[in-house]
Amino acid sequence: MTATAVRTDWEMVVGLEVHVQLRTRTKAFCNCSTEFGAPPNANTCPVCLALPGALPVLNVHAVELATRAALALDCEVNLVSVFARKNYFYPDLPKGYQISQFDKPLAEHGHLVIGHRADGALIRVGIERVHMEEDAGKSLHDRYASATAIDLNRAGVPLIEIVSGPDMRTPEAAGGYLRALKQILQYCGISDCDMEKGSLRVDANVSARRMGEVKLGTKTEVKNLNSFSNVEKALALEFARQVELLERGGTVQQQTMLFDGAKGEVRPSRTKEGSHDYRYFPEPDLPPLVLAQDFVDRMRHSIPELPEKRRQRFVDEYALGSYDIEVLTSSAELADYFEGVARQSDDPKAAANWTINGVLAALNASGESLESFRVRPADLAGLIKLVRDGIVAHSAARQVFAEMVKTGDRAEQVARREGLVRVDDDAALVGWIDEVFAEHPVEAQRYVAGEKKLQGVLVGFVMKKSRGSADAKKVNQLLAARARG
Repeated sequence: MTATAVRTDWEMVVGLEVHVQLRTRTKAFCNCSTEFGAPPNANTCPVCLALPGALPVLNVHAVELATRAALALDCEVNLVSVFARKNYFYPDLPKGYQISQFDKPLAEHGHLVIGHRADGALIRVGIERVHMEEDAGKSLHDRYASATAIDLNRAGVPLIEIVSGPDMRTPEAAGGYLRALKQILQYCGISDCDMEKGSLRVDANVSARRMGEVKLGTKTEVKNLNSFSNVEKALALEFARQVELLERGGTVQQQTMLFDGAKGEVRPSRTKEGSHDYRYFPEPDLPPLVLAQDFVDRMRHSIPELPEKRRQRFVDEYALGSYDIEVLTSSAELADYFEGVARQSDDPKAAANWTINGVLAALNASGESLESFRVRPADLAGLIKLVRDGIVAHSAARQVFAEMVKTGDRAEQVARREGLVRVDDDAALVGWIDEVFAEHPVEAQRYVAGEKKLQGVLVGFVMKKSRGSADAKKVNQLLAARARG
């Protein structure tokens, strides 16, 4: 079904279920590696293959990360939660059930702020629950022409499922929620949230109801969403399909839908199961998860400064514009880098400009991470100081920075080695001006004859010849004197 014009008397209701792989070295209930990209079925053992007699043992680090995530989302952590068996058959689920949590989850009753309304009020999305579970394996349908391949490396990787309330009313709100959620999880070190690797996966529940109605309509669940933009597209398509169906007097069936990005459509996959279909019961091989209050308090104290608080602090402390702040706080690593430069250079605005236009541009060009970037905050601060002190010209600073990116050397080393220290000696500047006049006689003659607009062109030639090291102010003064005769 493709998107069509939707009447304004219908309201979209959206709730999202987000599955997040936790950043652990080993799986939820065994010591198998969680490494992505290992040869198929290499990271498996009797526990994750469900061989007879193999018993699960809970990964403590997974509990720590899950608890930290719940607290970052302002949830109430239950000191006692219970693992359950969620029974269903699928080829990549070797046990025939998934270890999850059902009626007694790890945490409940949280919320996430995703923006402000026109009147300044906060836009909150409720978090109904955060529960722990294990991942299933992966079915690969493109390896063989007539068969499906099964890779069980992912089976048993620890997950949290974050279930929102039905609190979003537009695709854009859903996209905003997901971006805010991803940023918090990354800030806290919960997960890399790489959707291409399957570290974050989204199931979207959507229903339609008449504007002003309180009762929720019948929902469908849209799967196969591999990007936030596809979540937004799929919601718009499915909402349009439901409204069109309801307008014709039909009824919406509770079912699972698949989104086809290439065709721009959603289509039915299967009837949506209810909780009774999974025949939940407490996992007999795992005792209840009992947390001490001291443990919860320790996890709470381990939460770093979250994005919204950091943005507000950047406004108060550094007086930066909204665009700069959004970019600089896009990741905790980038925000830390900027703050290192700002504090060591004592020039937040220059630090922001260089971080955004220099550092990010270099990282995007090379594809490397900030962790391996050769220019350290102290070195970039040193370059900013050289410019501020007049030792390196603004134009030459870009060349110094480019060489720092290549070599990792300090700014002063590079400037002196490459001859980019600012030159304000009249004799040297006059020599460059003479060379420019000899190389560009037509422009020089027109300038001396009174065509003043060419002064900027000639200054540019001098700066290029000096590789940006010439004192531009003095060059302008010497050219003006020459024009006066």
